[in-house]
Amino acid sequence: MDIRELRYFAAVYQERNLTAAARRCFISQPSISAAITNLEAELGTTLFIRHQKGMAPTESAEQFHAVARRIIDEADAARKLFRKPATQRTLTLGLMRTLDQARTIALLRPLTGNADLALRLVGANEKADARIVAKNITDAGEHFIPLWTERYVAALPPSHPLTLKERLRTTDFAGVPMIDRCHCEQHEFFKQTSPPRKPVAIAESEDWAMALVAAGVGVAIVPEGVARSNPEVAVRAIEVEVTRQVGLAYPASRAPSDALKDFIATLPRQRSKPGRARRVSRRTRA
Repeated sequence: MDIRELRYFAAVYQERNLTAAARRCFISQPSISAAITNLEAELGTTLFIRHQKGMAPTESAEQFHAVARRIIDEADAARKLFRKPATQRTLTLGLMRTLDQARTIALLRPLTGNADLALRLVGANEKADARIVAKNITDAGEHFIPLWTERYVAALPPSHPLTLKERLRTTDFAGVPMIDRCHCEQHEFFKQTSPPRKPVAIAESEDWAMALVAAGVGVAIVPEGVARSNPEVAVRAIEVEVTRQVGLAYPASRAPSDALKDFIATLPRQRSKPGRARRVSRRTRA
Protein backbone atom coordinates (compact mmCIF):
# COMPACT_ATOMS: atom_id res chain seq x y z
CA MET A 1 0.00 0.00 0.00
CA ASP A 2 1.13 3.58 -0.50
CA ILE A 3 0.19 6.91 1.04
CA ARG A 4 -2.10 7.78 -1.87
CA GLU A 5 -4.20 4.69 -1.29
CA LEU A 6 -4.47 5.59 2.38
CA ARG A 7 -5.63 9.09 1.47
CA TYR A 8 -8.23 7.66 -0.91
CA PHE A 9 -9.41 5.26 1.79
CA ALA A 10 -9.74 8.12 4.30
CA ALA A 11 -11.75 10.15 1.78
CA VAL A 12 -14.17 7.28 1.11
CA TYR A 13 -14.46 6.62 4.84
CA GLN A 14 -15.45 10.23 5.48
CA GLU A 15 -17.63 10.81 2.43
CA ARG A 16 -19.30 7.35 2.41
CA ASN A 17 -19.52 7.79 -1.35
CA LEU A 18 -17.07 7.01 -4.17
CA THR A 19 -18.07 9.96 -6.36
CA ALA A 20 -17.76 12.46 -3.52
CA ALA A 21 -14.44 10.96 -2.42
CA ALA A 22 -13.06 11.09 -5.95
CA ARG A 23 -14.10 14.72 -6.27
CA ARG A 24 -12.44 15.48 -2.94
CA CYS A 25 -9.17 13.84 -4.08
CA PHE A 26 -9.34 15.33 -7.60
CA ILE A 27 -9.16 11.92 -9.31
CA SER A 28 -11.54 9.75 -11.30
CA GLN A 29 -14.02 7.43 -9.60
CA PRO A 30 -12.53 4.26 -11.18
CA SER A 31 -9.11 5.22 -9.79
CA ILE A 32 -10.37 5.57 -6.25
CA SER A 33 -12.41 2.38 -6.56
CA ALA A 34 -9.32 0.49 -7.74
CA ALA A 35 -7.32 1.83 -4.79
CA ILE A 36 -9.91 0.54 -2.32
CA THR A 37 -9.95 -2.85 -4.06
CA ASN A 38 -6.15 -3.03 -3.86
CA LEU A 39 -6.19 -2.16 -0.17
CA GLU A 40 -8.81 -4.81 0.57
CA ALA A 41 -6.76 -7.43 -1.27
CA GLU A 42 -3.56 -6.45 0.54
CA LEU A 43 -5.21 -6.36 3.97
CA GLY A 44 -7.24 -9.51 3.33
CA THR A 45 -10.48 -7.97 4.54
CA THR A 46 -13.51 -6.07 3.28
CA LEU A 47 -13.38 -2.38 4.12
CA PHE A 48 -16.67 -1.18 2.65
CA ILE A 49 -20.05 -2.65 1.78
CA ARG A 50 -21.22 -1.24 -1.53
CA HIS A 51 -24.89 -0.33 -1.67
CA GLN A 52 -27.18 1.81 -3.82
CA LYS A 53 -26.66 4.99 -1.82
CA GLY A 54 -22.93 4.73 -1.27
CA MET A 55 -20.29 2.93 0.79
CA ALA A 56 -20.83 1.64 4.32
CA PRO A 57 -17.61 1.07 6.33
CA THR A 58 -17.20 -2.36 7.90
CA GLU A 59 -15.80 -3.05 11.35
CA SER A 60 -12.43 -3.62 9.68
CA ALA A 61 -12.62 -0.14 8.16
CA GLU A 62 -13.38 1.35 11.57
CA GLN A 63 -10.23 -0.29 12.95
CA PHE A 64 -8.06 0.54 9.95
CA HIS A 65 -9.13 4.19 9.76
CA ALA A 66 -7.32 5.09 12.99
CA VAL A 67 -4.12 3.52 11.65
CA ALA A 68 -4.44 5.11 8.22
CA ARG A 69 -5.19 8.53 9.67
CA ARG A 70 -2.11 8.36 11.90
CA ILE A 71 0.14 7.39 8.96
CA ILE A 72 -1.27 10.18 6.79
CA ASP A 73 -0.84 12.79 9.53
CA GLU A 74 2.72 11.67 10.28
CA ALA A 75 3.62 11.76 6.59
CA ASP A 76 2.24 15.29 6.29
CA ALA A 77 4.12 16.34 9.43
CA ALA A 78 7.38 14.92 8.07
CA ARG A 79 6.88 16.73 4.77
CA LYS A 80 6.41 20.04 6.57
CA LEU A 81 9.36 19.49 8.92
CA PHE A 82 12.06 20.35 6.39
CA ARG A 83 10.09 22.32 3.87
CA LYS A 84 10.91 25.99 3.80
CA PRO A 85 8.07 27.72 1.98
CA ALA A 86 8.65 30.62 -0.32
CA THR A 87 7.08 33.94 0.49
CA GLN A 88 3.68 33.01 1.84
CA ARG A 89 0.51 34.31 0.31
CA THR A 90 -2.17 35.38 2.75
CA LEU A 91 -5.90 34.73 2.73
CA THR A 92 -8.32 36.20 5.25
CA LEU A 93 -11.72 34.53 5.47
CA GLY A 94 -14.72 35.76 7.41
CA LEU A 95 -16.81 32.94 8.88
CA MET A 96 -20.45 33.11 9.89
CA ARG A 97 -20.84 31.78 13.43
CA THR A 98 -23.60 29.32 12.54
CA LEU A 99 -21.65 27.18 10.07
CA ASP A 100 -21.80 23.46 10.81
CA GLN A 101 -18.49 21.92 11.79
CA ALA A 102 -18.22 19.06 9.28
CA ARG A 103 -18.65 21.23 6.21
CA THR A 104 -16.38 23.95 7.59
CA ILE A 105 -13.61 21.42 8.26
CA ALA A 106 -13.92 20.07 4.71
CA LEU A 107 -13.65 23.61 3.28
CA LEU A 108 -10.67 24.68 5.36
CA ARG A 109 -8.59 21.51 5.24
CA PRO A 110 -7.12 22.20 1.74
CA LEU A 111 -6.04 25.61 3.02
CA THR A 112 -4.44 24.47 6.26
CA GLY A 113 -2.49 21.81 4.37
CA ASN A 114 -0.90 24.40 2.09
CA ALA A 115 2.48 25.47 3.53
CA ASP A 116 2.68 28.37 1.06
CA LEU A 117 -0.50 29.96 2.40
CA ALA A 118 -0.99 31.96 5.59
CA LEU A 119 -4.66 31.57 6.54
CA ARG A 120 -6.39 34.01 8.89
CA LEU A 121 -9.97 33.58 10.09
CA VAL A 122 -12.12 36.46 11.33
CA GLY A 123 -15.77 37.15 12.05
CA ALA A 124 -18.21 37.47 9.16
CA ASN A 125 -18.52 41.24 9.68
CA GLU A 126 -14.79 41.94 9.85
CA LYS A 127 -12.55 42.99 6.96
CA ALA A 128 -11.66 39.93 4.87
CA ASP A 129 -10.80 38.79 1.36
CA ALA A 130 -13.97 36.69 1.27
CA ARG A 131 -16.70 35.46 3.59
CA ILE A 132 -18.47 32.13 4.04
CA VAL A 133 -21.99 33.22 4.90
CA ALA A 134 -25.68 32.68 4.25
CA LYS A 135 -26.83 34.32 1.04
CA ASN A 136 -29.42 36.52 2.69
CA ILE A 137 -26.78 38.40 4.69
CA THR A 138 -24.53 39.19 1.73
CA ASP A 139 -24.06 42.72 0.43
CA ALA A 140 -25.23 43.98 -2.94
CA GLY A 141 -21.62 44.56 -3.96
CA GLU A 142 -20.50 40.96 -3.50
CA HIS A 143 -20.25 38.01 -5.84
CA PHE A 144 -21.71 34.84 -4.35
CA ILE A 145 -20.71 31.24 -5.09
CA PRO A 146 -23.27 28.75 -3.69
CA LEU A 147 -21.76 25.88 -1.70
CA TRP A 148 -24.70 24.11 -0.07
CA THR A 149 -28.31 24.52 0.96
CA GLU A 150 -29.64 23.24 4.25
CA ARG A 151 -32.98 23.32 5.99
CA TYR A 152 -33.84 24.26 9.53
CA VAL A 153 -34.92 21.51 11.91
CA ALA A 154 -35.93 21.10 15.53
CA ALA A 155 -33.25 19.81 17.93
CA LEU A 156 -34.86 18.17 20.96
CA PRO A 157 -33.76 16.39 24.13
CA PRO A 158 -33.89 12.63 23.36
CA SER A 159 -36.69 12.02 25.88
CA HIS A 160 -38.84 15.01 24.86
CA PRO A 161 -42.50 14.14 24.07
CA LEU A 162 -42.23 15.82 20.66
CA THR A 163 -39.77 13.12 19.57
CA LEU A 164 -42.80 10.83 19.22
CA LYS A 165 -43.70 12.81 16.08
CA GLU A 166 -41.75 12.52 12.84
CA ARG A 167 -42.66 16.04 11.66
CA LEU A 168 -43.53 19.00 13.86
CA ARG A 169 -46.05 21.77 13.24
CA THR A 170 -45.57 25.32 14.42
CA THR A 171 -48.44 24.80 16.88
CA ASP A 172 -46.45 22.01 18.56
CA PHE A 173 -44.06 24.60 19.96
CA ALA A 174 -46.74 26.52 21.87
CA GLY A 175 -45.69 26.68 25.51
CA VAL A 176 -42.60 24.53 24.90
CA PRO A 177 -39.38 25.76 26.55
CA MET A 178 -37.25 27.10 23.72
CA ILE A 179 -33.56 27.91 23.44
CA ASP A 180 -33.00 30.97 21.28
CA ARG A 181 -29.73 31.56 19.47
CA CYS A 182 -28.01 34.94 19.35
CA HIS A 183 -26.97 34.47 15.75
CA CYS A 184 -30.08 32.86 14.29
CA GLU A 185 -30.63 34.39 10.83
CA GLN A 186 -34.29 33.37 10.91
CA HIS A 187 -35.15 34.55 14.42
CA GLU A 188 -37.66 37.17 13.25
CA PHE A 189 -39.25 34.75 10.79
CA PHE A 190 -39.89 32.12 13.42
CA LYS A 191 -41.29 34.77 15.76
CA GLN A 192 -43.84 35.72 13.12
CA THR A 193 -44.90 32.24 12.00
CA SER A 194 -44.96 30.39 15.33
CA PRO A 195 -47.36 30.75 18.26
CA PRO A 196 -46.04 32.62 21.32
CA ARG A 197 -42.88 30.89 22.40
CA LYS A 198 -41.41 30.34 25.84
CA PRO A 199 -37.68 31.19 25.70
CA VAL A 200 -35.78 29.75 28.64
CA ALA A 201 -32.22 30.45 27.47
CA ILE A 202 -30.24 32.38 24.87
CA ALA A 203 -27.20 30.55 23.51
CA GLU A 204 -24.24 32.54 22.22
CA SER A 205 -22.88 29.65 20.13
CA GLU A 206 -24.12 26.58 18.31
CA ASP A 207 -22.21 24.25 20.64
CA TRP A 208 -23.79 25.86 23.69
CA ALA A 209 -27.28 25.64 22.16
CA MET A 210 -26.81 21.92 21.48
CA ALA A 211 -25.41 21.37 24.98
CA LEU A 212 -28.50 22.97 26.50
CA VAL A 213 -30.77 20.84 24.32
CA ALA A 214 -28.88 17.66 25.26
CA ALA A 215 -29.21 18.62 28.93
CA GLY A 216 -32.99 18.82 28.56
CA VAL A 217 -33.28 22.58 29.05
CA GLY A 218 -35.38 23.13 25.93
CA VAL A 219 -35.85 22.83 22.18
CA ALA A 220 -33.87 24.77 19.55
CA ILE A 221 -34.54 25.53 15.89
CA VAL A 222 -31.19 25.21 14.10
CA PRO A 223 -29.67 24.50 10.68
CA GLU A 224 -29.74 20.76 10.03
CA GLY A 225 -25.95 20.45 9.83
CA VAL A 226 -25.63 21.83 13.35
CA ALA A 227 -28.15 19.37 14.79
CA ARG A 228 -26.88 16.31 12.90
CA SER A 229 -23.35 16.85 14.20
CA ASN A 230 -24.49 16.28 17.79
CA PRO A 231 -25.45 12.65 18.56
CA GLU A 232 -26.89 13.60 21.96
CA VAL A 233 -29.93 15.40 20.55
CA ALA A 234 -32.95 14.18 18.60
CA VAL A 235 -33.70 15.81 15.24
CA ARG A 236 -37.15 16.34 13.75
CA ALA A 237 -38.31 18.07 10.57
CA ILE A 238 -40.55 21.11 10.96
CA GLU A 239 -43.68 21.95 9.00
CA VAL A 240 -42.44 25.36 7.88
CA GLU A 241 -40.03 24.67 5.03
CA VAL A 242 -37.23 27.13 5.66
CA THR A 243 -33.78 26.75 4.14
CA ARG A 244 -30.64 28.77 3.88
CA GLN A 245 -28.06 28.82 1.12
CA VAL A 246 -24.46 29.07 2.28
CA GLY A 247 -21.65 30.13 0.01
CA LEU A 248 -18.53 32.17 -0.56
CA ALA A 249 -19.05 35.93 -0.91
CA TYR A 250 -16.30 38.25 -2.10
CA PRO A 251 -16.16 41.88 -3.27
CA ALA A 252 -17.19 42.48 -6.86
CA SER A 253 -15.36 45.81 -6.92
CA ARG A 254 -11.89 44.25 -7.07
CA ALA A 255 -10.30 41.21 -8.66
CA PRO A 256 -9.77 38.29 -6.28
CA SER A 257 -6.21 37.60 -5.17
CA ASP A 258 -4.34 34.57 -6.49
CA ALA A 259 -4.81 32.88 -3.11
CA LEU A 260 -8.57 33.43 -3.28
CA LYS A 261 -8.69 32.19 -6.89
CA ASP A 262 -6.93 28.98 -5.85
CA PHE A 263 -9.37 28.51 -2.98
CA ILE A 264 -12.36 29.06 -5.27
CA ALA A 265 -11.00 26.36 -7.59
CA THR A 266 -11.26 23.79 -4.76
CA LEU A 267 -14.84 24.60 -3.76
CA PRO A 268 -17.56 21.91 -4.10
CA ARG A 269 -20.14 24.16 -5.72
CA GLN A 270 -23.85 23.69 -6.19
CA ARG A 271 -25.14 23.65 -9.74
CA SER A 272 -25.80 27.33 -10.13
CA LYS A 273 -23.80 30.11 -11.68
CA PRO A 274 -21.90 32.61 -9.52
CA GLY A 275 -23.31 36.10 -9.66
CA ARG A 276 -24.06 39.17 -7.66
CA ALA A 277 -25.73 38.37 -4.40
CA ARG A 278 -29.44 38.98 -4.20
CA ARG A 279 -31.45 39.24 -1.07
CA VAL A 280 -33.73 36.29 -0.46
CA SER A 281 -37.16 36.44 1.11
CA ARG A 282 -37.19 35.46 4.76
CA ARG A 283 -40.08 33.20 4.02
CA THR A 284 -37.98 30.87 1.92
CA ARG A 285 -34.30 31.09 2.75
CA ALA A 286 -31.87 32.09 5.43
